[in-house]
Amino acid sequence: MAHLQGYTYDDLHEGLAFRSPGRTITDADLVGFAGLTGDFSELHTSDVYAEASQFGRRVAHGMLGLAYAHGLMWARTGELRQTAIAFLGIGDWRFVAPIFVGDTIFVDYVIKEIRDSRSKPDQAIATFEVKVVNQAGEVVQQGTKALLVSKTPLAAVAAAPSLAASGKDAS
Repeated sequence: MAHLQGYTYDDLHEGLAFRSPGRTITDADLVGFAGLTGDFSELHTSDVYAEASQFGRRVAHGMLGLAYAHGLMWARTGELRQTAIAFLGIGDWRFVAPIFVGDTIFVDYVIKEIRDSRSKPDQAIATFEVKVVNQAGEVVQQGTKALLVSKTPLAAVAAAPSLAASGKDAS
């Protein structure tokens, strides 16, 4: 059951599944990511090169897909706003299939494990099984992500209420 401000720790359990909103990958994304990272590989930046490649067209950087997938998860949805403290890491990440300009990606993620923190009794570690899928439902990337979560609502949330909770108009 989703709350206006997201899930609390008590709502979280193994098997809880989520789906992010979609994000269409644009030419501007590839060009911007190439500029940001310095990865100007012709597979990402040259139509002529990419058309002669095994993919037949330009492919998004694998790390672009991973970065966007991360942003589509907790930050964009706000589902774990009450609990998320810090992103801890990625495990067994695989780039399964290419992401092309014009593809819309979604992130399907499920809590695989949630366990108490060994060093902080008021915190836990949630491990998510993650699949990035395109508009056809094909898995393009997958792996696990770990998130440090609070067992009590975060003070920062109370200090910075969302517009929806405050009843104020965003305009």
